[in-house]
Amino acid sequence: MAQSRPPSRTVFRPRFMPLMILSTLSASVMSRVTTWNTMSALILLYSIAIPAYVIYWSWIYPFYVSPLRHVPTVPGNPLLGHLIPIITNEVGTLQRQWHKEIGPIIRYFFPLGTERLSIADDEALKHMLLKNPYNYPKPVGARKWMMRILGEGVLLAEGDAHVHQRKALTPGFSINSIRTLSPIFWRKGLLLAELWDKEINKTKGKKTGTFEVLEWLNRTTLDIIARAGFGTEVNSLENPDAPLREAYRRVFAFDNVTRMMHGLQTLFPMTKYIPIKMNRDMEFSRKTIMKSATKIIREKQSVADPSEKDIISLLVRDNLKLQAAGEPGLSFKTMRDQVMTFLGAGHDTTATGVVWTLHLLSKNPKIQERLRDEIRKYFPALFDPATRANVDIEKMDPDQLPYLDNVCRESLRYIPPIPMTVRQLVADDELGGYYVPKGTTVLVYSNAINRLPAYWGRTADVFDPDRWDNLPETFTTNAYMTFLHGPRSCIGRKFAETEMKILLCVLLSQFSFARDESVQDPEELKMWRLVLRPRDGVQLKVTKL
Repeated sequence: MAQSRPPSRTVFRPRFMPLMILSTLSASVMSRVTTWNTMSALILLYSIAIPAYVIYWSWIYPFYVSPLRHVPTVPGNPLLGHLIPIITNEVGTLQRQWHKEIGPIIRYFFPLGTERLSIADDEALKHMLLKNPYNYPKPVGARKWMMRILGEGVLLAEGDAHVHQRKALTPGFSINSIRTLSPIFWRKGLLLAELWDKEINKTKGKKTGTFEVLEWLNRTTLDIIARAGFGTEVNSLENPDAPLREAYRRVFAFDNVTRMMHGLQTLFPMTKYIPIKMNRDMEFSRKTIMKSATKIIREKQSVADPSEKDIISLLVRDNLKLQAAGEPGLSFKTMRDQVMTFLGAGHDTTATGVVWTLHLLSKNPKIQERLRDEIRKYFPALFDPATRANVDIEKMDPDQLPYLDNVCRESLRYIPPIPMTVRQLVADDELGGYYVPKGTTVLVYSNAINRLPAYWGRTADVFDPDRWDNLPETFTTNAYMTFLHGPRSCIGRKFAETEMKILLCVLLSQFSFARDESVQDPEELKMWRLVLRPRDGVQLKVTKL
């Protein structure tokens, strides 16, 4: 039964229990030092204290003391918790099953009874994301780990700093601003298609090539965010070894040692100083990204050209106006961190979303052909090499295509690039009728919620773009958590959706896509590193139309 918040009282913080046990045992043991030597006393002390510590945290506290003991709990031994199955399965899939079996709010364990809450309840999500969002910041360890690459931009800022940054950035992500920038999306997409065409043509008479499309799309979206976001060229499409692309390539390495070290560094930040390749790569990447971001901001501040329409130019000009009016603007560091955030989070998430969509279309040729027919209806000039070069991209609006919108939303529902977000309460609160004390770690798994039958019906696990034309009565806004909601939702959502649609229009108007059956299905190899990526990329057979 749901428990309301208990009356005001002095809360016993469980972290003090080991100290009390150790103190009591020490007093008892040290009184016998006259008959035992010191080593024997210490051995006795620890032979009692360690089992007592384990027993308390693994059995007594979780079930008889914890304020969360009334929350429906996943069966299992809190000593080891559910860590092993969690890290050996795709992010969010276990939580999805637990929510189906147990309920919309569940408690599960990491080792030694460390508690975690997974939230899929509609009202609880509204409370977290809309009514009281700043009570749920990202945990300090996770923020510090991500800051090395993403800076403390709008993604990682908290409280008043986040409010200030989001307000300053919002004009740059308006619909009108994105429409102004969309020709850049078209030009980079057309360049990608041209390079693929050249690759295929290297073999005379050949019409099909095999491409690892994730690497290509990452280079494309990096070039797009650099040009549209900051008015600068990276040219990683034509120069795969561009330093900035190499920096992100090293960040997203998936060997076992790198994965283990990234996990450790969220808990033990000092491990970043261990002299191993992973840490050297991260330091190289951090310096390269920070150097690029610093250069961009300095150039923008020195010019402040009103004719430039990229996002950072708008931000710099607005910032200078605020400062001239005597109001506090954003600091140099804050603006630099925005560049770092948009470079990292702004290119890899979109690339991953496009790639998963191409993969799903390759497995569903009828959906692919139906989408291509719609693109041909609205943008016929893209299909004819004679007219493609002179197409008026200024007037081409991908939001006109309803089935394309359905396909993109369904792909992002089915495989959300960001599969989860983690929060930690800074003050006691109530979620779904349960009292939740400050310090509790709470997780929202988009990869669980986006496919819960309670919201999506019996076909929740089916890739079906048509569902968006006839959503079930059980659907709510919070059933689709790919971009989150409220003030902490993705500020670049419209930017990413427009970019994704344009790239699909370009590619599907020139190529058809089929699974490469010689490699394992990438859906079986999903790995989480900021985004839910295929471990070995996505290899597809690409055929010229």
